[in-house]
Amino acid sequence: MKYLSTRGHAARPEFCDILLGGLAPDGGLYLPESYPQITRAELDTWRGLSYAELAFAILSKYITDIPAADLKAICDKTYTADVYRFVRPGDNAADITPVHWLEPGRFGLLELSNGPTLAFKDMAMQLLGNLFEYVLDKRGETINILGATSGDTGSAAEYAMRGKHGVTVFMLSPHGKMSAFQRAQMYSLQDANIYNIAVTGMFDDAQDIVKAVSNDAAFKAKYKIGAVNSINWARVAAQIVYYFKGYFAATQSNDEQVAFCVPSGNFGNICAGHIARQMGLPVSRLILATNENDVLDEFFQTGVYRPRKAAETHVTSSPSMDISKASNFERFIFDLVGRNPQRVAELWKAVDAGGAFDLAASGEFADILNYAFVSGRSTHAERLVTIKQVFETYGTMIDTHTADGIKVAWDCADSVPAGVPLLVLETALPVKFAETIREALGRDPERPPELAGIEALPQRVEVMAPDVDVIKRFIVGHLEA
Repeated sequence: MKYLSTRGHAARPEFCDILLGGLAPDGGLYLPESYPQITRAELDTWRGLSYAELAFAILSKYITDIPAADLKAICDKTYTADVYRFVRPGDNAADITPVHWLEPGRFGLLELSNGPTLAFKDMAMQLLGNLFEYVLDKRGETINILGATSGDTGSAAEYAMRGKHGVTVFMLSPHGKMSAFQRAQMYSLQDANIYNIAVTGMFDDAQDIVKAVSNDAAFKAKYKIGAVNSINWARVAAQIVYYFKGYFAATQSNDEQVAFCVPSGNFGNICAGHIARQMGLPVSRLILATNENDVLDEFFQTGVYRPRKAAETHVTSSPSMDISKASNFERFIFDLVGRNPQRVAELWKAVDAGGAFDLAASGEFADILNYAFVSGRSTHAERLVTIKQVFETYGTMIDTHTADGIKVAWDCADSVPAGVPLLVLETALPVKFAETIREALGRDPERPPELAGIEALPQRVEVMAPDVDVIKRFIVGHLEA
């Protein structure tokens, strides 16, 4: 399988060549030259597979430069009940991503938060850590990861990369904007290969720094800078797997369809659902849910993509979605405009200059009907009501981002054909957002005993201005020390 850039760079690398790099040399994002088409026979065979077996079957379509036996060993090592052990009572850890039905057969949660950091980012990041270690060992290389997080990516990356030989992590996060639990998960790590940097701004400021460094080809090459943010294709590829697994769990046969509702900030999670559907998974609807930072909802309602400045980005109780410039959205737009890299480069020239684009005015938005998207938004008050209603009605406690998903799923239920099950993708466990859970329910969420008192642990973090040169100097200082 060869890969192309959404902005037209001529090179056609294979998977291992793009695994470590992040952005393409022209600033675009990597996508496969074409999406593998799944046959009915394959779909029938895949229905009976374990999660690790399914991951191997799907990833084999995209990773053709790692020997099959090695890729299978990596999948088997990654997707175990020991790693993804924090399932809800009564659900089966061996399923890795069990469906927790709120209304049996009709409406449920696809559990994606059973990994070590209690967030869906673990589903891809644990695989990424094992892939990085494998490829670096084979090539005798090292890598220095620069990432940005609005909440869960950072801890998932650090827990996946901690102690990995050949890997150093520099993770940017918005100072004071994450929950206490999220901060503790990251900043309490004492591993020598982990560096936390809290920037005095919003997530978008941190993300812009990562992109600026990635676009500095000389710096990137000299200091071997890699990426783990969802701009990294391997993460999107890994996330495709749980859409198939969720489909099999929610249906009895491959003649049925399913709908997914996905809380979304950076468009990575739902981008994987879009690709699963393009591969042939019978997805009736992809429902995108935002919080008050509703840039993506605005696009799907109007055809206008209008990223906000950091000063216009709201700080909310679902902080992992406090994003106003969705990095992965470029991948979807590439498909929407007929995989025309010149058009994408033109559109993102405006975005990168602080502007917007309007695909309704150009007529290109008309093709949106081919992609089964609908969208909606949720507010803090609505999150509180949803958390309370789900707990009182179903006896299930949910986190703030999953609450956004459930609220929007309810709002958009009429768009889902009768009889089609609707799964909301769970994004994190409630303990990560205890302050809001207390506000909604008047009680503390339960937490795994091994994470008791994590907020009281010593923390290791540097607070810095959101300045590219300052961050570069910090990285260089530590690498050359």
